[in-house]
Amino acid sequence: MSEKWYKEGLRFHCTGCGKCCTGSPGYVWVSDSEVKEISQFLQISFEECIKKYTRKVVGRLSLLEDYLSYDCVFLKDKNCQIYSTRPKQCRKFPWWLENLKTKKDWEEEAIRCEGINHVDAPLISFGEIEKQVDS
Repeated sequence: MSEKWYKEGLRFHCTGCGKCCTGSPGYVWVSDSEVKEISQFLQISFEECIKKYTRKVVGRLSLLEDYLSYDCVFLKDKNCQIYSTRPKQCRKFPWWLENLKTKKDWEEEAIRCEGINHVDAPLISFGEIEKQVDS
């Protein structure tokens, strides 16, 4: 197995800018258990949460997004309204495989995400990054 380019770690700190929750169309995949957590947080039924905040895409559930801005349905004034119960996909950002394939991929994501390589960001160790990728 070849050595990963980020073996020395990477700098990242979420600035709360909300840019990872908007910008282009995409999917935020959610499991039934995640929908259940969100529905409990919002104090609505599981069924209402499914109907109001998700869509089916090729047999899977994805959070809705605004059809004009592509903002996640839960992004309001650049803040996630369900932050404490946000889906695993959201919690793992920016440690997605597509962002870590190459240094160029990481740098391209840094154009969109101000927390990547931010001057005041802590150095996240290779081990911590791998835990996020593997979980």
